[in-house]
Amino acid sequence: MEETKVYLASDVQRALSLGRSKTYQFLEEVYKKQEPFRVIKVGKLFRIPQKSFDEWINAVK
Repeated sequence: MEETKVYLASDVQRALSLGRSKTYQFLEEVYKKQEPFRVIKVGKLFRIPQKSFDEWINAVK
């Protein structure tokens, strides 16, 4: 089985220079829409597939 790489909420927080509460609000919105990148939620934990996030962030730059 191939290992899937994911980012944590703290990784997204640093990448986007957001505060903690704004990061979680943003991830909750993205989770509901699954756009502009994928978000996986396990309980209260967010996991963001690296490929999906990286494609989005590189397109924005």
